[in-house]
Amino acid sequence: MKLNIRAFALTCGILWGLGIFFLTLWIILFDGSTGEVTIIGRIYRGYNISIVGSLFGLLWGFFDGLVGGAIFAWLYNLLGGRRAASS
Repeated sequence: MKLNIRAFALTCGILWGLGIFFLTLWIILFDGSTGEVTIIGRIYRGYNISIVGSLFGLLWGFFDGLVGGAIFAWLYNLLGGRRAASS
């Protein structure tokens, strides 16, 4: 079975971006908007615990998930094709 690289990458991007966005809103709901730079903020420029920071996290997370999902699906198809050919 082969994965559709575009569909898998888009799904990963949407899930990762929304995950970071909603996680940030969850933290804001319980701890308040601090604007502190976190570990994620060191990787994703502009990200912090604020509403604007959650939007930066959404964008960075989308592109990060998109690229990671595309690489994963490509490798899966590549290695899965080799296994099927050798069987």
